[in-house]
Amino acid sequence: MSSTEDRPRLARRSLLARAAGAGAAAALPVAAAPGAQAAPAPGGHTPAAPAGRHPADWPDPAPYGRADTRLDLWPREDNSFVLPLELRPRDEERGTVWMRDTYVNCFVVDGRPLYVATGTTRVPGLEAAGPWNDGIFVWTARSLRGPWKLADTTRIRPGAEKGKVWSPEFAGENRPGRTVVAPWQEYWYDERFGKRGQAWAPELHLVRGTWYMVACMGDHSRKVGSFVLVSEGGVEGPYRLVEGNLEKPFGDPYTGGPDFIEPGAYHHIDGSLHSRGEDTWLVLHNHLYAKFRDDMEDLVTPTGLPGFRQTPYTPEPYLEGAYVFAYAGKYFLLHAAWDRTSIDADGTPRHAYDVPGTGRVQYQYDAVAAVSDHFEGPYSARWTVGVGAGHNNFFEDAHGGLWATFFRNPNFGHWSNPSRLADAAVPGVVRLEWTGPKGNRLYVRRRDRH
Repeated sequence: MSSTEDRPRLARRSLLARAAGAGAAAALPVAAAPGAQAAPAPGGHTPAAPAGRHPADWPDPAPYGRADTRLDLWPREDNSFVLPLELRPRDEERGTVWMRDTYVNCFVVDGRPLYVATGTTRVPGLEAAGPWNDGIFVWTARSLRGPWKLADTTRIRPGAEKGKVWSPEFAGENRPGRTVVAPWQEYWYDERFGKRGQAWAPELHLVRGTWYMVACMGDHSRKVGSFVLVSEGGVEGPYRLVEGNLEKPFGDPYTGGPDFIEPGAYHHIDGSLHSRGEDTWLVLHNHLYAKFRDDMEDLVTPTGLPGFRQTPYTPEPYLEGAYVFAYAGKYFLLHAAWDRTSIDADGTPRHAYDVPGTGRVQYQYDAVAAVSDHFEGPYSARWTVGVGAGHNNFFEDAHGGLWATFFRNPNFGHWSNPSRLADAAVPGVVRLEWTGPKGNRLYVRRRDRH
């Protein structure tokens, strides 16, 4: 589900690029060093562009809630590519890392660009990342095009699988005063599923020189919801759990998820982080947010979290992957929404971000966004950012270029067709375009911009 700090980042990166040149900047080392600083975000910076050169906003399909399915909003060969992540032994037969919830970001570490990538992956022998997976892997690169290498975790866990920074199987590393895996995160077993427990939708953030990972324990875990890990070293770890998650995920439990989840075990999933100056907030999938304490070990107010002020659809469907991206003095709130196809009363095809219903078929897992002058809102009406690009994040590259991630959902819809599965569940990135200070929209880079 990226700008994580609301300070001028683009200007600093542009200076780096001009000073070193594009080729030199791409070749800079990526090793995280002590004292690394987070790249400032572009919240207060408006990129310069000649008058009249910004692409135009597109009129939205009507009524509000209809999905825009134009091919220009798809990730295509001319505007996107799949990251060439270093393969693990489990990936070699496929030739590409199987990944959902792709997350990519670029930070400045000791004056040098550092790209990071992570996401939800699966274990050999399973077709999905459940009912269990083996944790979270991280890749780093010198440039967006690579080469992408697994984070070097060999000094932390000699002989273990390289690149794995956290897993329920690390419970044996717990020590008094230092918890790596809480009891509610450990693997467990039942007669229906056998081995259970998985980590979903991880993200990496660099806050005041320290690496944090926010992720979620998925549906088959003892408790379902978002948690935060803090690194005691570089991007490779070692990571431990923050104090606020020793007993449970963040936020209040609520009724949700599949029927096999025990009452009270389901919390808010798909957590993300957003920083502004010295303050950092947790952002949760169903539109909630909460401020962290200064030490980042827990939320200031752990329960009764407030919600963003939004312009909802009518009725509002289930949305996932909430993420806030600051750019050009604005805040962009992202969600993943299923475009469901059906037939309108006049017999024409209907594409809309609908609630489930008879005759409504899942088609594409889209990225939708809204914009606001303030982090808390109020946010504008939403628009379609990218077709099939849902559950993503936005980020700036080392030269100020804008990108979104995508993964092509293999569970339902267009990418679940057997003929397309080989191209689904991938670590993809697609270029974005900004429509300028008047329109203030971000879209997948379109061919027909006007």
